[in-house]
Amino acid sequence: MPAKSVDGYEIEYTGELLEGTKQWGAYVSIFAPSANPMHMTHICPKRRVSADLTFLDQHAAEAEAERAALKILEDLRP
Repeated sequence: MPAKSVDGYEIEYTGELLEGTKQWGAYVSIFAPSANPMHMTHICPKRRVSADLTFLDQHAAEAEAERAALKILEDLRP
């Protein structure tokens, strides 16, 4: 699962094959820092983003998931 850190947030994004199809979905999960250095706060549980879109390959789904994750993170920031 691809992941990246942005301003202390950990973003996990992936493209997953949709069951019973040859199409891919884009999925995101976001974690925020916490007071405990051994723990991250799960602020956005894994969910499918752009649910009305399907993709022909995993790479395209991951690109959409990354784009959506950055938008979600932008909306979460004060």
